[in-house]
Amino acid sequence: MSSKSSKLSISQLQPLAGFVLVEPAEKETQTASGLILPGSDSEKPQHGQVLAVGGAVYQDGREIVAPVKKGDQVLYKKWGGNDVTIDDTEYQFLKFEDILAVVKA
Repeated sequence: MSSKSSKLSISQLQPLAGFVLVEPAEKETQTASGLILPGSDSEKPQHGQVLAVGGAVYQDGREIVAPVKKGDQVLYKKWGGNDVTIDDTEYQFLKFEDILAVVKA
């Protein structure tokens, strides 16, 4: 075994076919008027920015391409995705079908 430290970086991650890598939006714990929201730490954000996109998948003989591209802001299912933490930042791998909408600017 090598004694070198192999630290994983987000730029090294490329989603496999059918998956998208998303950085969830920051959790909002305070309203615009300054009120602290109780229990907000338990709610995961349901929107974020697409960092990387996996290739197309084939289902029932049909090609299904990613419905989003890198840089898109997306809304996704509340319980969708798999969490990954790198350098104290949380990311999510989502299946194409877990994405509900692209947020237009």
